[in-house]
Amino acid sequence: MNLSRSDRVAAVIVTHQRVEMLRESLEVVAAQTRPVEWIIVVDNGCEEAVASLVQQVCGSRGIYLPSRTNLGGAGGFAYGFLSALALGADAIWCADDDGRPEGPEVLAKLYDCALAHGLAEVSPVVVDKAAPADLAFPLRRGVQWRRKRSELGTGFLPGIASLFNGALISAKAMERIGVPDYRLFIRGDEVEYHRRLVRSGLPFGTCLETAYLHPNGSDEFKPILGGRMHTQYPSSESKRFFTYRNRGYLMNQPGMRKLLPQEYARFGWYFLVQEKDPKGFREWLKLHKMGREEKFERPE
Repeated sequence: MNLSRSDRVAAVIVTHQRVEMLRESLEVVAAQTRPVEWIIVVDNGCEEAVASLVQQVCGSRGIYLPSRTNLGGAGGFAYGFLSALALGADAIWCADDDGRPEGPEVLAKLYDCALAHGLAEVSPVVVDKAAPADLAFPLRRGVQWRRKRSELGTGFLPGIASLFNGALISAKAMERIGVPDYRLFIRGDEVEYHRRLVRSGLPFGTCLETAYLHPNGSDEFKPILGGRMHTQYPSSESKRFFTYRNRGYLMNQPGMRKLLPQEYARFGWYFLVQEKDPKGFREWLKLHKMGREEKFERPE
């Protein structure tokens, strides 16, 4: 199930009304020194400008998949992954419309790492697009949080991966882990997919020799207890809805339930002690319960 030098690779990019950002991603993906056979763009906005861009940048390699229903990130990647598998791809390389590989050698370096370590999945380091020396998302190792790329060292980091942001996954591995869960829509879908990858027993990790540029997402991770722990508070009501509902679902899955006491303690401390926001805590409890009960209704 591991990645192989002879793989035929399909890149899958999900977009929604961000055509100029998409251009940056497509141009770097199309210019990789390790060839990409298909460049699949799932367009949740169903825009003619996106169809034209795919043709312009990708030529005959471009496959435009418009959706009149907004499938979200989870559904968009599921649609793209299945389309890639139907074409006969041996490996799928994921990207988002607001991020891009750091250069034309990223895919080649991912393959070098995958072959050296016998991997079924390999990810680049996800760094801040505006300040590439910083990580786009804080990474916890034990009780310490890493925020700088340099703090991760060099070489290979086993058992840790940021999925959907430049991740390379073998098609055979997907026979075991499946495709993303459409019900999650956005937020937490990559964490749930990572859980499946961990439980599969397949070898995976992060190649520290290459990177994927992404807007900084660390602002929504709020320090508690003097920075010894963090909790999550997204900026918008919509993002909070999907984040907290999906966390409830995720925390109720095998392999995650042992973290439930910590989940209640962290969010209880954040809302009730640190922010003195009982209304916010009640809303968190409500959404978390929806997820645990697999009630995947969406806000009107």
